Amino acid sequence: MPAELSTIKEKKKHMKGVLLVNLGSPDSPNPPDVKTYLGEFLMDERVIDLPKLFRTLLVKGIILNTRPKKSAKAYKKIWWEEGSPLIVLSERLQAKVQDKVSVPVELAMRYGKPSIKTGLQALADRGVTETLIIPLYPQFAMATTETILVLAEELRQQHFPQMSFTALPPFYKHPDYVRVLSNSIQDYLKDKEWEHLLFSYHGVPKRHIRKSDITKSHCKMDGKCCQTDSPAHEFCYSHQCYETTKQVAEYLELKEGTYSTSFQSRLGLDPWLQPYTDKTIEAFAKKGTKKMAVVTPAFVSDCLETLEEIGMEAAEDFEDNGGEHLHVVPCINDREEWINVMSRWVDEWALSPVKA
Repeated sequence: MPAELSTIKEKKKHMKGVLLVNLGSPDSPNPPDVKTYLGEFLMDERVIDLPKLFRTLLVKGIILNTRPKKSAKAYKKIWWEEGSPLIVLSERLQAKVQDKVSVPVELAMRYGKPSIKTGLQALADRGVTETLIIPLYPQFAMATTETILVLAEELRQQHFPQMSFTALPPFYKHPDYVRVLSNSIQDYLKDKEWEHLLFSYHGVPKRHIRKSDITKSHCKMDGKCCQTDSPAHEFCYSHQCYETTKQVAEYLELKEGTYSTSFQSRLGLDPWLQPYTDKTIEAFAKKGTKKMAVVTPAFVSDCLETLEEIGMEAAEDFEDNGGEHLHVVPCINDREEWINVMSRWVDEWALSPVKA
């Protein structure tokens, strides 16, 4: 057989593809759809890590009887004519990356539609046997990256045994990502006045940080362990958030005292990562800060947590406590520079040797 024909057959036999995975969203901002979405989200053992019986009692017996109506009102405030902002922005990202790369690219959501199973099936239908899974989260966390990869592997074993996976590592300190995030902040704030820049990350319970500590001893939650080198940092969400802030601050040459880090979106009574974003913004306003800026680097795509929780609720609280204006930096979304970076990462992987 001619060498070129052999190569063609090999390429057909081993085909690469990419699955972009984001958080997800309800099908609509109506309470029944929000309830369905929240049920799937909150019953994930890596989101609420209680024994199944207690988790079920908490979620189905309490939370789903009250929270869907409140959340539905919040979703209605930010819902676009085209649909959920997170879904629409993720679809734009997928389409633009697909236009620039040579391998199939599909989109999935950890919760809601399109599901991870749907995304993997679409790749399988296109002949893909090796998949690069890209969790659209810069930092690693149990409730984000880990739950995506665990579910994907379960689905692979059950439905796609012919497929192999590679996961894109957390990119919180990758120079390309740091540059894109920094430029997005600089571009948005270049014609605006601000006294303090707050890096607000999605919160997680402190116990999640301890559970992710592979050394079982490094994480002391004392404010020092995140700054001390350790193998634990590979899976430490807290460290990775502070490192993102540090990298961006250095890139933008921000002066000490003009920026800080906080954590938003806590749920329940258990202690979560601190300082809390809402309390931090309120404190700055009460201390006399008139113009403040907030960036949300735990999110690649704008969503309920950025558009409503920060863009509306936090902005209102800031003004109610004496502040004049809260500038909310958009996520990197489908920013051209981000599309180019993501496409290059995909192409570099696609051109690497095929797994045996």
